[in-house]
Amino acid sequence: MASKDIHLDYRIIYSIIEPDSRVLDLGCGEGDLLYPLVRDKHVRAQGIELDDKAIQECVKKGLSVFQDDIENSLREYPDHSFDYVILNQSMQEVKKVDLVIQEAMRIGNKVIVGFPNFAYIKSRLMLFFRGKSPITGSLPYLWFDTPNVRFLSITDFKNFCEEKNIRIVEAHYLGEKEIVHLWPNLLALNAIFVLTNNS
Repeated sequence: MASKDIHLDYRIIYSIIEPDSRVLDLGCGEGDLLYPLVRDKHVRAQGIELDDKAIQECVKKGLSVFQDDIENSLREYPDHSFDYVILNQSMQEVKKVDLVIQEAMRIGNKVIVGFPNFAYIKSRLMLFFRGKSPITGSLPYLWFDTPNVRFLSITDFKNFCEEKNIRIVEAHYLGEKEIVHLWPNLLALNAIFVLTNNS
């Protein structure tokens, strides 16, 4: 999983997850993250995905994936039925974020959340100088063609966790090709947080 061709966020998440864990990936796409976890770390993986074509690709890889909407399907799972629940690059497409994160925290011992940082400097500059909705590597869509229903910054998400009494165990800030160490809300293109309940 160390290949430079693999998304940096996938490499970070891969490094976080312990071998032989139970993993649920919400919005798993074509299984590009789940497959190496199953193959190399022998995780017991399950995915939830809406897109037919993506599900077919997962099936070709031998992955267990359910076709469903993550906003409605999580209540079926018992408490603490997974070691990790992954919500990577899906949260900004969810209408009921609060509910999805609350349910993910209930069914997973840890929740891994990854999202594009709307406060990234290139987004700010594009909006300021051009007066147009930003298009970046992590926000590649035109305003009328985007699956995103919300845009948030790293600071927004930290404030959300504090308000909801969610503990951030790890935080990783990603640039276009490497980890960002300074001023992440300004310089990070994406962020990955590992969450647990504060209780």
